[in-house]
Amino acid sequence: MKASHIVSVGIVAAAVVWIGSGYFLPHESPQSTAAIKSETAAENPFRVAVVETNVVDHSSKLVLSGRTQADKKVTVAARTGGVVTELRVQRGDFVKKGDVIAVLSDEARDAQVMQARAKLAQKTREREARQQLIEKGTLPRLNLLDLEAQEKAAEAALAAAEAELDRGQIRAPWSGIVNAVPAELGQTMLASGPMGGANEIAHLISLDPIIAVVEVSERRLNGLKIGTPAEIRLVTGETAAGKVRYISKSASETTRTYRVDIEAANPENKIPDGITVEVAVSLAPTPATEVPRSALIFSSGGDLGVRIVKDDNSVDFVPVTIAEDRQQTMWVAGVPDRARVIVQGQDFVREGQRVEAVAAADLQTARK
Repeated sequence: MKASHIVSVGIVAAAVVWIGSGYFLPHESPQSTAAIKSETAAENPFRVAVVETNVVDHSSKLVLSGRTQADKKVTVAARTGGVVTELRVQRGDFVKKGDVIAVLSDEARDAQVMQARAKLAQKTREREARQQLIEKGTLPRLNLLDLEAQEKAAEAALAAAEAELDRGQIRAPWSGIVNAVPAELGQTMLASGPMGGANEIAHLISLDPIIAVVEVSERRLNGLKIGTPAEIRLVTGETAAGKVRYISKSASETTRTYRVDIEAANPENKIPDGITVEVAVSLAPTPATEVPRSALIFSSGGDLGVRIVKDDNSVDFVPVTIAEDRQQTMWVAGVPDRARVIVQGQDFVREGQRVEAVAAADLQTARK
């Protein structure tokens, strides 16, 4: 037999043996490979670190920036004509309700009061004298009604004159601090002038209580109520305790936020108007638990939550809502009490997978 024939027969025989080995010799299939992997995973499950949750009623704080605002502001103006003859206050003075701030010239107002009093006395005497005649039957009783009307008109004229005299003394409408004194001694006030402008005497502000004004987003508005406690911290480091006094029912058109006023006592007027403040409002307590920030993950559907290890050592995903955001940890709601939350290895496991759960504290101790 020629050498070429021998080589050809050898090649064909080798090919037949190689092809037949796939049918007669043992080999790995995808199913067998998966089975081997699952057996290996069951014998050596992935180790994760867990912490056990403790659900409590947690009162979170809503921290917002804002500014202070005086409780009341008013411009005190002259309500009658005359020349300013006295200015009894200056900028920065504290005045009580009813204190005289300025005095205008008399402008014959005393004389008008005296004339009105004399007119009233005359009408009273006329009514008394004629009433006696009416009771005796000398005069008709209808005259009594006319006399009483004249006496009432004289009383009204006296009251108007006394009110006009009182307008010459400009008084504080409530207790506060004099913020400005636009008027000057000798300045003429016009009786028919506008209330303000040229007739301004002084500007008053009331700083007790002081109001801290903040803006709250619509998502956090539900946690606020009138009377909720709050803490006000000034940029200077001073603090004051307060409470929510007002919550707006209308959102700002530009920011879509709601105005919230925090009221705090300021008896010594130490907190000024318009200073920057940070307000921490204590919200109503809700069931929540504290977990490390790194434990939070997003599911394939985009939900925020944590992975936990169930009683059968399988992994499950639990969606959560944030109750309070801190620097290292998060207070979240939605996690069952005594659940084992995965804090290390949560990114390398999937739902339904069986794992070996090790307490995070024990794992750190073993590493040391």
